[in-house]
This record gives sequence, C-alpha cells and structure tokens, in this order.
Amino acid sequence: MHYDLIIKGGTCVFPWGEAQADLGVTDGRIASLAVGTGDSATQVVDAKGLHVLPGMIDSHVHLRDPGNAAIESIATGTRAAALGGITMVFDMPNTSPSITSAETIADKRRTVAENALIDMGLYVGATRANTPGLAALEQEEGICAIKVFAGSSTGDLMIEDDEGIEAVLRSGHRRVAFHSEDEYRLQARKPLFETGMPHVNHMIWRDEECAFLGTRRITALARKTGRSVHILHTSTAEELEWLAAHRSHVSVEVLVNHLTQVGPECYETLGAYAVMNPPIRDRRHYDACWEAVRDGRVDVVSSDHAPHPREAKEKPWPQCPAGLTGVQTILPLMLDHVNAGRLSLSRLVDLMAAGPARIYGLLTKGRLAVGFDADFTLVDLKARREIRNDWIASPVGWTPFDGKQVTGWPMATIVRGHVVMRDDAIVSAPIGRLARFAP
Repeated sequence: MHYDLIIKGGTCVFPWGEAQADLGVTDGRIASLAVGTGDSATQVVDAKGLHVLPGMIDSHVHLRDPGNAAIESIATGTRAAALGGITMVFDMPNTSPSITSAETIADKRRTVAENALIDMGLYVGATRANTPGLAALEQEEGICAIKVFAGSSTGDLMIEDDEGIEAVLRSGHRRVAFHSEDEYRLQARKPLFETGMPHVNHMIWRDEECAFLGTRRITALARKTGRSVHILHTSTAEELEWLAAHRSHVSVEVLVNHLTQVGPECYETLGAYAVMNPPIRDRRHYDACWEAVRDGRVDVVSSDHAPHPREAKEKPWPQCPAGLTGVQTILPLMLDHVNAGRLSLSRLVDLMAAGPARIYGLLTKGRLAVGFDADFTLVDLKARREIRNDWIASPVGWTPFDGKQVTGWPMATIVRGHVVMRDDAIVSAPIGRLARFAP
C-alpha cells in the first residue's frame, strides 16, 4: 500500500501503552499502526531513537491577535508553538478588539486561515451584553469554549458577580472555562500595597483565599445550574483538595509554571519576569500541584503563554503587567520533569493530548489511533539542551527559563501529516486550520 507519510521506527505512545511501530498516514489521518515492509510512502520520517507522541496541545495561550504584532500574533505565536513541539493551541479572547461576537470570530477565522502554522481552537469571551447569545456563539466553527474572566480583567470581559456568572452558565451547554480569582477580594486588598514594593508581594496580594474563594463560588454555581466548568490555572492546595469532591461538574487545569517555579525564590531571581496571574506560590502549593498530577485530579497542563514587551515588564510592581511567555517552552520543561521522575511519559500525553481532547470535545485529536488526525510530536528523551532567549520566536524575545538546562527535546512537529518543524527549523508554509469540536 502507498501512504502519503510513514513515521518509521519510533517508540509510539498509544493509549494502551508504548510500542515500536511504523505509522501510515493518508489524507491527513492515521491510516495504519502497522505499516508493512512492502508498503511505500511519498515521504518517510525516520523516528529511530525517538518517541512518537500524539500531537501535543497547549489549550491556554494568548496570541494577542488582533492586537500588536510587535508583541505577538498568530503567525509568530504558532511558529513558537511548532518549534516547541506543539501541534495545536487554544487562543484566548482578550485581544483588541475582544473575541465576543460572530463578526470578531469570523475575522479571527480568516487570520487563522492565512497565518497559522498549526491547528487552533478559539475561546469566545463572555460579556454581560453577549450572555444571551452565548449558546449560539459556542457553536461557531472552531470555538473550543466560552471563557469567563471572574477576576483580573478589564473592559467588558469581566463578570465577577454570582448573578452574571449564573446567567452565563444558563446560556448554552458546553463546558465553560474560568479565570476564577475573586475580584471583590482582589480589590479589597489592593490598598494594602504600594507601587515599587518587592515583586514577591504579588503572591501576597493575590493570596490563596483569593483563588479558593473564586473557585468555591464557581463550583457552587456549576452544581446549581448543572453546567460543567473548567477551572483554569488552578494554583493552590486548597482548591485542589476542594475540587476532588466536585469532579462531576468541574475539571482542572494546572500551569507548567506552577509545576516548575517556586516562590518567594522566583521573585528574588526574576523580579517582574515571575509575575503572572494567579501568582507563582510557595513550595506547599507546588507540592500540592504535583500530588494532584500524580493522583489524577489534574486534567490538563497548559502554559498560559501571555507575552509582554520588556519595557512593560520592567515597570515597578504592580504596574508591570502579569503574564509570561510559555508556549515554546512548555514541552521541554515537561519532558525534563518526565526525566526527573515526577511523572511518566504516558501521563504527560494524558495531560497535553488526551486530556484537552476530552475536556474540550475535540473529535479527532489527542491519541494515536486509526482515523484520528495525523498529529505527531516526535521527542528525544535523551537530548540535553539549554533554553535560551535567542531561541524564543515570540517578538518579545524572552523566557523566564533563559539558561535552564533540560533533558528531553521536541525534534519534529507534524500536523495532519504535514511536517511543520524538524530539527529546530520550520519547514512548512502556514497550514493550520480551526479544529472541529463536539457540538
């Protein structure tokens, strides 16, 4: 038989375990897990010595498009993702203008078609004005979820009160994703701090109760309405313990930063380049995040890639914007954690492929199986590399992990049978498109 592409000689991470296999691809889909010795292909990728993973998904990024291309865009952000071994990203709606209507979704759909190197999903932002129409907006092509900013947002992308959140949850039926910090507590505590105070105050201002209170309120409303919700960037031991009892209604995301960095040390060494929301916390919460990864309470690990220019980041706290680059570095960091024994490779695949597909309703992605999209991330678990600012493709040109040595590196990014990245080089024109989600 003749295939479009054969991935030959790699160790494949299937849902049922690891095995060496030759994969055949036809028309952008996986056609065979057992290519015969007499079969041929238009293109053959030699994966000997590499692990073949389902395409890695970063389900939480801010590509700032529409916005300022000097900070980030779909073109540069998907390039960064592909270089980091990511085959799909889900892009947040807090752009300029925000993605909150059928018209802005249509504009963004055209931008994706023209510029994306990898596949994408789009969040649509909930506002008080568009709440009655969310049931229709969540059915638009390429929409992965409704996003609610219950804290830490500006303009109309803020719904902080229970009445407003409940109205969102009663409009539509798909899972709703939340930034769940409690805005009322944030504002009440803000006068306790002054401009120019040390950056470690970021985790003191946005304390554990700020996150936990927001998550408790959203959980109660999810149970009241019967609507499934997804708590983004869960960061505290209290939240993770609480959510274990509410799995019927709530799924959980943890960020790679909360699995990699620890306060107060990170603020002492990085200053504003450790400032993000929710904040990086102390070792008690770091340990709790890892315990939740190990016992299955975490469904998804993402980056919350949110670039800002250096001149903005280097303003005094709290005037420096919260947000860090991450889409290009998440997989090398997680592979390093695999090599350190903190999680297995199969658990990583669950968190960054099968998990996002399950939570968001991706129909043909997230696993190596016949009929699924031919999305592959090829990794060398033994490769030792240094993450450096000059590797970062985002125009801002920095990473909080500059100088970090890691073991494990993405060697190829393949999207629907198209080789997009190979050996640290982009080798494809933009071929990304919006994914299909369950209605």
